[in-house]
Amino acid sequence: MTFSIIARCPKTLALGVATASASIAVGNRVPHVKAGVGAIATQAKTNIKYGIEGLKLLEMGFSPKKTLETLLEKDSEREERQVIIIDAQGRIAAFTGRKTLEYKGHIVGENYAVAGNLLASKRVIEAMAIAFEESKGETLVERLLRALEAGQKAGGDRRGRASAALKVCDDKRIISLKVDFDPHPIKELRKMISKTYKTKM
Repeated sequence: MTFSIIARCPKTLALGVATASASIAVGNRVPHVKAGVGAIATQAKTNIKYGIEGLKLLEMGFSPKKTLETLLEKDSEREERQVIIIDAQGRIAAFTGRKTLEYKGHIVGENYAVAGNLLASKRVIEAMAIAFEESKGETLVERLLRALEAGQKAGGDRRGRASAALKVCDDKRIISLKVDFDPHPIKELRKMISKTYKTKM
């Protein structure tokens, strides 16, 4: 019941996740990022082990594809999961289980992937992908925010809005922001970035 984007900046090598949902505390469950390793969004019937164990497997040298296959193989509820993974090299793996709620789907592009379930329509993830691609040249933080904003404008989570989060890191620092119980969580993320951070990430 969430829409998310994972991405990598080929210039700074920063990695990040941005996510929004009508459920509360999306930032505590969905985004998992480690500098120099990878970024993972785990959602639908969320299992945070996909994020925690997934980053460990990436750090051990597993590709995103092999990491995802390993995690899915031992999960009896895998068809209720949705997971997207990118590593420090920009390789990507994505999975949308058959039992996740409509509209559901994912799109994989160069250095990014978007995914969502229980969305207003397919247009949500399409708009996110377009926004990310058209913002080439901006910082990774800005590109992730634009993708979330585009997804919300296209309808977002069909149940409404409650929380959003953004996490970006490189080998120097981490930006981790969460908004909960807010009627416009993505707008609040934008305000937080504008007021608090001046970043080239």
